[in-house]
Amino acid sequence: MRTPMICWAFLLLVLFGKACNGFYLPGSYMHTYSTGDEIFAKVNSLTSIETELPFSYYSLPYCQPHGGIKKSAENLGELLMGDQIDNSPYRFRMNVNESVYLCTTKPLSEHEVKLLKQRTRDLYQVNMILDNLPVMRYAKQNGIDIQWTGFPVGYTPQNSNDDYIINHLKFTVLVHEYEGSGVEVIGTGEEGLGMISESDKKKASGFEIVGFVVVPCSVKYDPEVMTKHHIYDNISPVDCPSDLDKSQIIREQERISFTYVVEFVKSDIRWPSRWDAYLKMEGARVHWFSILNSLMVIFFLAGIVFVIFLRTVRRDLTRYEELDKEAQAQMNEELSGWKLVVGDVFREPDCPKLLCVMVGDGVQITGMAVVTIVFAAFGFMSPASRGMLLTGMILLYLFLGIAAGYAAVRMWRTIKGTSEGWRSISWSVASFFPGIVFVILTILNFILWGSHSTGAIPISLYFVLLALWFCISVPLTLLGGFMGTRAEAIQYPVRTNQIPREIPARKLPSWVLVLGAGTLPFGTLFIELFFILSSIWLGRFYYVFGFLLIVLLLLVIVCAEVSVVLTYMHLCVEDWRWWWKAFFASGSVSIFVFLYSINYLVFDLQSLSGPVSAILYLGYSLIMAIAIMLSTGTIGLLTSFYFVHYLFSSVKID
Repeated sequence: MRTPMICWAFLLLVLFGKACNGFYLPGSYMHTYSTGDEIFAKVNSLTSIETELPFSYYSLPYCQPHGGIKKSAENLGELLMGDQIDNSPYRFRMNVNESVYLCTTKPLSEHEVKLLKQRTRDLYQVNMILDNLPVMRYAKQNGIDIQWTGFPVGYTPQNSNDDYIINHLKFTVLVHEYEGSGVEVIGTGEEGLGMISESDKKKASGFEIVGFVVVPCSVKYDPEVMTKHHIYDNISPVDCPSDLDKSQIIREQERISFTYVVEFVKSDIRWPSRWDAYLKMEGARVHWFSILNSLMVIFFLAGIVFVIFLRTVRRDLTRYEELDKEAQAQMNEELSGWKLVVGDVFREPDCPKLLCVMVGDGVQITGMAVVTIVFAAFGFMSPASRGMLLTGMILLYLFLGIAAGYAAVRMWRTIKGTSEGWRSISWSVASFFPGIVFVILTILNFILWGSHSTGAIPISLYFVLLALWFCISVPLTLLGGFMGTRAEAIQYPVRTNQIPREIPARKLPSWVLVLGAGTLPFGTLFIELFFILSSIWLGRFYYVFGFLLIVLLLLVIVCAEVSVVLTYMHLCVEDWRWWWKAFFASGSVSIFVFLYSINYLVFDLQSLSGPVSAILYLGYSLIMAIAIMLSTGTIGLLTSFYFVHYLFSSVKID
């Protein structure tokens, strides 16, 4: 019965493969246009690397489209990132080169002049999108060609108090001729799932947009002449003036005319490769060699530590088990070390409920990070799908509540020996990390609301997030907790004495060693952390998820090794209070991450201006550091627990 089913399945697969000559998953649905087809550009929020406060494009006196401003449908990630994508009056006609008039503003008011000057001096960029491609411009800085996404609101010449607005744009649209050869294309972008089949071959033939470049200019027009034109009237082409007298100054009662020129250029770039230009990062070779060097050093150090540690433990175990009972008793009296804490090693730690809750949240965050980075490394999180990465992370976190509840309750049962109180543990797991994030985001949101920024989370989105948390995360965490009560309990290999053993005094407090242990995991992370921070705060695209996956796996290994070694060192000096020390041995890397974030703010984000921007930066950095602490601490504690369990179950003790 099974063989015919397999044959039918194979036949269907062959037929599907015959009909499908090509397959493309990441990115958005491919559009093809015929000559003369109208394409309207969209505009995203104005952004700046100086303030990190996004503002609506139409908060400035720009030309508005016919029919009014219409917001594009945005996913959860776009809303949380402060994106606000609106329609615009910029119209392009496929393969039609033209110079176009848009509009002339009313005389600028004092408020509009003040706003334009402020946005210009804060280096705000206009982010325009055509066929889901951000506009790109090229500039020279210190003799080096640099590419940027977006173009400035205006500019301020050196040694001048005057500001000039960008009101004339020279667009170059790169197009590739597509012949519709029966290739099926499936997309996951903002347009949703789409397919080009054989029946649509003729319709699909046409031109694809594969590049979108702009040269911004400031041109002074005579408003009396320009107001005689209507929108989309063709005008004489204009060159970008080098003389400031011919540029459009920003001052009261000035009327600004907006124009643009568009030129279509045929390109050999194919549609799946059109994002390559955006993903080129300066210093890519340095990036690769730095990461590789870091990986080699950390592997070398971790390998040495691990080999020494294995030899030491094996020697101790061999010597201990080869002795007879009398010799073991004499050895226990004469020698110190981890053998002497056998009756205290599994004693209940301080604040056991908090420890279990933090472990549960750590499992949830680690699972979310691993799955997200794996999917991104395989190309499922394309930069064309704006907000998809953040949306995917939130949904994964919600659904991984079942793993968090299970891990926390099972550890609670292990420590306490009973399932009593598992509901309280599950509720605490569901509320602990989300509660911290909620408090920090609410404080930051009040700051953003006060600044009238589009980065502020709308009240409606707050209710959506609360509904997702209450309807998905909480029930799944409770379900995971219930499953934890039904799972087989982990039995300790030794009994715990009623009276705790006295811990010998030491010269240095143990927290010094615990904090120092965080430097080794930080060594695996800090180079990649620089590129991640640059992508978040300097508007660069982050694309090396393959390297990030390697660094993540290496970080897990190093965190596990560091915690195990530190736990063994504490047991050797008869310190049986290892639970929290194992957690913070690897979790202390978060302290160095937060300190590095402050270092990045002071030395690499020197352009960041104002206390509001600094508070926003530090608030988001604190959320990141707490998440890293919970994740790395959980890895270290669970590894140390299984190591201690294995160590004491391997020794024969009466």
